[in-house]
Amino acid sequence: MLGVIIHEVGHNFFPMIVNSDERQWTWMDEGLNTFLEFQAEKTFDPNFPLDRGPADKIVPYMKGDQSFIAPIMSNSENIFQFGNNAYGKPATGLNILRETIMGPELFDFAFKTYANRWKFKHPTPEDFFRTMEDASAVDLDWFWRGWFYSTDYVDLGVKEVKQYYVTLEPTEEMKNFAQRRGRFLRDMGPFLYLVDESNKEFNPETKKAFEVSDVQMLNYYLDKNFTKEERNALKSPKYFYEVEFEKLGGMPMPIIAEVQFEDGSKELHKFPAQIWRRNNDTAKRVFASDKKITKIQLDPKLETADIDVANNMWPKEELPSKFDELDKK
Repeated sequence: MLGVIIHEVGHNFFPMIVNSDERQWTWMDEGLNTFLEFQAEKTFDPNFPLDRGPADKIVPYMKGDQSFIAPIMSNSENIFQFGNNAYGKPATGLNILRETIMGPELFDFAFKTYANRWKFKHPTPEDFFRTMEDASAVDLDWFWRGWFYSTDYVDLGVKEVKQYYVTLEPTEEMKNFAQRRGRFLRDMGPFLYLVDESNKEFNPETKKAFEVSDVQMLNYYLDKNFTKEERNALKSPKYFYEVEFEKLGGMPMPIIAEVQFEDGSKELHKFPAQIWRRNNDTAKRVFASDKKITKIQLDPKLETADIDVANNMWPKEELPSKFDELDKK
């Protein structure tokens, strides 16, 4: 009952003041209002039973049979799932835009600009899209195209992780490189060597990890350019992880990666959707750390509507099935 009251009161503003055409673009009425209902319910009661707005709630619809899914920008008389298409997906998209892509402060400013600019007028979808970009100075063409004009879904995954350690000992590859160039290692060093941890000869107990004070060349450089206090503040990463992410779905989305270390501590890294601009299939990032990484997880808080979280973790983990969950009950 409370949800219905909040929703219907919201219609005083959309579409009664910001007067969009519900017959032609139902989502501009019901979708925007459902998004505002979601925001009001969270503020009213943090434990409110939310059914539309959170990203994970739209996943069953987005990964469903494509024969019964239409783009949001479809006339409501031509769609199969009216509730998901006109209410749920637009509300979820705006929530993702606010919380994950733009940030609440910038989104709220742009959304208020839209409401004030178009009150007592008749905006079209293009007016909403243009105002959100104009007021925020953020290029959102990729988002409107994927979320509103198509039925593409989000599916990001961790494709491969290469682990490296740092040592002063040259690898066979480096020795061969030096010989091909006709130079001796003593004329080229000392160097830091990144060694693939998957190498069969790797033994972390016997290999010496990199320390700044062990490297004469770096010591010389540091002495010339940094004070003692500045040198002590420098970090010396011992581990490097080259992580390759893959985009299996058609919808771009920021990469949110939570890194967990051997001591149980965690770090959250976020890369904007523009990471897919030059390569639509894969993207690589290197994580440098003085602590060993034991786990990498994408979208730990389920805020991107990723339809398959089974490929979101390294090392891979077997997720509990619905039967396992029912068995616990």
